[in-house]
Amino acid sequence: MAQFPIDLGAYNRISLDAGSPTLSPEQKAALKANIQLCRDAIIFFTATGAARGVGGHTGGPYDTVPEVMIMDALFRGSDDFVPIFFDEAGHRVGTQYLMAALSGDLPAEQLMLYREAHSHLPGHPELGFTPGVKFSSGRLGHMWPYVNGVAMANPGKTVFCLGSDGSQQEGDDAEAARLSVAQGLNVKLLIDDNDVTIAGHPSHYLKGCSTAQTLRGHGLTVLEGNGEDIDDLYARIVKAINTEGPVAVINHRPMCPGIPGLEGSNHGHDVISVKLAVEYLEARGYQAAADYLKSAKPAKQDYTFKGSSDKWDANRNVFGDAAVAVLGRMSEAERVEKVRVIDSDLEGSCGLVKIHNAYPEIFISSGIMERGNFSAAAGFGMEKGKQGIFGTFSAFLEMNISEITMARLNNSNVLSHYSHSGIDDMADNTCHFGLNSFFADNGLDDAYATNLYFPADPNQMRACVESVFHDEGLRFIFSTRSKTPIILDENGNERFGGDYKFVSGKDEVIREGTQGYIVSFGEALYRALDAVERLKEEGIDVGLINKPTLNALDEDMLAKVGMSPLVLVVESFNRKTGLGSRYGSWLLERGFTPKFAHIGTHKEGCGGLWEQYPHQGLDPVGIIAKIKSMR
Repeated sequence: MAQFPIDLGAYNRISLDAGSPTLSPEQKAALKANIQLCRDAIIFFTATGAARGVGGHTGGPYDTVPEVMIMDALFRGSDDFVPIFFDEAGHRVGTQYLMAALSGDLPAEQLMLYREAHSHLPGHPELGFTPGVKFSSGRLGHMWPYVNGVAMANPGKTVFCLGSDGSQQEGDDAEAARLSVAQGLNVKLLIDDNDVTIAGHPSHYLKGCSTAQTLRGHGLTVLEGNGEDIDDLYARIVKAINTEGPVAVINHRPMCPGIPGLEGSNHGHDVISVKLAVEYLEARGYQAAADYLKSAKPAKQDYTFKGSSDKWDANRNVFGDAAVAVLGRMSEAERVEKVRVIDSDLEGSCGLVKIHNAYPEIFISSGIMERGNFSAAAGFGMEKGKQGIFGTFSAFLEMNISEITMARLNNSNVLSHYSHSGIDDMADNTCHFGLNSFFADNGLDDAYATNLYFPADPNQMRACVESVFHDEGLRFIFSTRSKTPIILDENGNERFGGDYKFVSGKDEVIREGTQGYIVSFGEALYRALDAVERLKEEGIDVGLINKPTLNALDEDMLAKVGMSPLVLVVESFNRKTGLGSRYGSWLLERGFTPKFAHIGTHKEGCGGLWEQYPHQGLDPVGIIAKIKSMR
């Protein structure tokens, strides 16, 4: 690694006393120098993620540097605090890594491997995985309830929790607010209120909502001010510390203040572009840092997969295209009467933006409120002939389980698209893995229809949406963050192209085999197909079955597979809760006893993108090795 090109040794390790409500000129100068130094460093090392293709988030950690600098100085000046930078926005992980480097737990040079595979710097902080990181944030808006418990365990000490106007949209925070007030907990929230989330501005899509007013309504003391005014910010933080009970210090500022091209823009939520970072660093005199970004290159996967084409596309976007095609065959009046699409700030990631652009009259831009938004879609779809369409990340399906049950009990019709399933291209790492999707199938045998679908390639995604769009019941369609290639048949033709029709509940033979079968689906299918092709070249005649309807039994195909010598289920879902955990039981219940095994995601992630697959032993090399071990 090159030496870190910004001198973090210039950091001023000052101490502040909460008994003093004002800063001395020397303290203010030191804080302002620290703020500039740390913002420069965050721009640089998060931009290395952009340069290497692993992404990341710049705006959040950049914004909250002033609060973090004050917290750090307060921690140094007294034992009256729990000295952890708890943060509800896990994507602001750059804060945790920078502070770990400043505390000596992490070499500064390691920051230049931000989000890279096996660098131990994933996209959300994970306790025990990264030196110097003192908590796991999980998903957005999950930390305040947890911090309430930390405050209970540390009576007499102040506990800080960094928040945001985005994280405060999650329902968990409303519950946490009520408990903190009722118990008089010494929790101090430092909330970055920049009126920006991924898809836009809360003041636009949640008109009438005010973070400050909401928290006042829960009974918190609220101190609002300009987050960029260091004197005012410090005074409000000190006042919060010296005020009994929970206090919200709300800091108004534009997103990415002072960054040309990003200030005030929702594009600042994600990682800064290399171009803008280079311009910023050169203007600040960090030529070596700018040159490093110019020379950094993504790590490429050079493996050639057999059995699939060199055409790749993102199924998560294809979902939107396919839905638009179906909706286009309806009149505007029919669409408005019968369909409502409800987004949860992820329309660009889930393909719903295609529907938004084509048919805005049926689209609702909503906030980071997965539970309420799913239920609203289900309520719209309660009446026969109507349906709600809902989308978010697969990791968040776990937050919808109770609402899914309610929707089922009310015979609701909902078409849900959960993107970012599995582990592929998931630099956000373990907390954002979409692993437990079978939890959606939690009804009884006689419950209202529920089907889980995971198409294997863009062609099958289009066919799947076309086939099940107007079906009654709950339909869950999964896709990956990553692109997938087109699956080919034995003759090199597109397996799901031409006149192919998707049939719900039916499994599909991709390759025949006389010595056993691999059963797979989704983005694991093309990797399993590569393994099957290579095994056949070695004289091991194993076949491949695609199971796109995950939770439905195809009795004929189960019998075909069950009478073969061996069966291996390959998936990126949780090995404990995925298809493999069911498939063996289905076989045994019918008297089939082939050699059986199932492989899936089973350990903490490694960061990076495609590297997650070999890390879990789910790449073709791992699949081939497993088949050989079963013979």
